[in-house]
Amino acid sequence: MPLNLLLLADTHVPKRARDLPEQVWSAVEKADVVFHAGDWVEAALLDQFERRSKRLLAVHGNNDGPELRRRLPETATVTLAGVRFAMVHETGQAKGRELRCEALYPDADVLVFGHSHIPWDTVSPRGLRLLNPGSPTDRRRQPSCTFMEGVVDAGRLTDVRLVGVRQG
Repeated sequence: MPLNLLLLADTHVPKRARDLPEQVWSAVEKADVVFHAGDWVEAALLDQFERRSKRLLAVHGNNDGPELRRRLPETATVTLAGVRFAMVHETGQAKGRELRCEALYPDADVLVFGHSHIPWDTVSPRGLRLLNPGSPTDRRRQPSCTFMEGVVDAGRLTDVRLVGVRQG
């Protein structure tokens, strides 16, 4: 049975936004599995995600304080419909990222990460797919705030798409 995935990172609530846009909350509630690759900032947002998500996989980021670090791991792994996922907040500089992550996550098929606020979708030489959904609240130098959606079914990740957050 296909699972609809939502990939988020770098929400930074309430520093970059008082709350997430309704478009994002709607996507959270529709998804079968929500990935959040860190930089929540306050534990109250994690509490909301735990209430509103069917299933949440989450890690802490560099902007997350002691309570979030106590509640969330630095890295997380899960196998969904035969696809092995790993997640971490930071992967280091873009140069050499694919080879570095292959070495760090040899058992993963997909690595979800954040930190840069820059969307990323590449495949390493070994076939590790690296996905950064950007940020739904802080676009930095990007044209818009973003998140990613995808579908996992029968050992394959398909329909991965970058979604722009509508303004207003």
